[in-house]
Amino acid sequence: MSSLPILELRAVGKSYGANRVLKGIDLAVTRGEIVSLIGPSGSGKTTALRCMNFLEAYDEGEVWIKGQLLGYRSAGRSERDRDSEKSIAEVRRPVSMVFQQFNLWPHMTVLGNVAAPLVLSKKTSRADAHKQALAALTRVGLAEKADAYPTSLSGGQQQRVGIARALAIEPEVMLLDEPTSALDPELVEEVLSVIRSLAQDGMTMVMVTHEMSFAAKISDHVVFMEAGQIVEAGPPEQIFGNTRTPRLQQFLKPWFDRSLTSVTGVA
Repeated sequence: MSSLPILELRAVGKSYGANRVLKGIDLAVTRGEIVSLIGPSGSGKTTALRCMNFLEAYDEGEVWIKGQLLGYRSAGRSERDRDSEKSIAEVRRPVSMVFQQFNLWPHMTVLGNVAAPLVLSKKTSRADAHKQALAALTRVGLAEKADAYPTSLSGGQQQRVGIARALAIEPEVMLLDEPTSALDPELVEEVLSVIRSLAQDGMTMVMVTHEMSFAAKISDHVVFMEAGQIVEAGPPEQIFGNTRTPRLQQFLKPWFDRSLTSVTGVA
């Protein structure tokens, strides 16, 4: 694992009018690392994630991808001088996104959904795009659904198609925004299994999640956010086993209580 960040946030801030939703976020992600963002709803986790690929235009600080500034023409200026869309697309090319709500096109087949970004963004030939898309679908265990339409799939299958679409562009970093939160409980494991497999293969990932047990098992680094700030960050053994801040202890208490109940059988 390289010691140089493949993705870095330096004092990143974001405001919507008078509402400052991110307040100076610092985060460095090295190649092959799995980083989980946890915290209560409204803490700024998803906004931070979306700033990492400029789906949200941050207005303070800097985001760097592989040593290149994302979104703006120069660093360290108080006035934002937005970069061209072509330059933004080029800098964020190594990054792909898996959305909470799948965002599949209902009029396209599964194969078409996965191939479309290759044709539209990377100008890949249709034949090559379909070949890469089928390989990505095979990777998530859905090759047999290539000719199906999204409405015929379960929620778990649709999210696996979303992961395949993100994989097809051959990213170096994957951003996952609560990839299981829109799923029925019995469908969660099939998606977590795919993410677990990607982690074992060395994919660099930043994931917003409410699945505490999964974050504890898969992460190299866990970041707890509240009110637009990082309250505590560290390896999972610190965050889940040697919590240092009362607020994180309070946030994790329901999870600890459920875990204890499942072990002892005492409600």
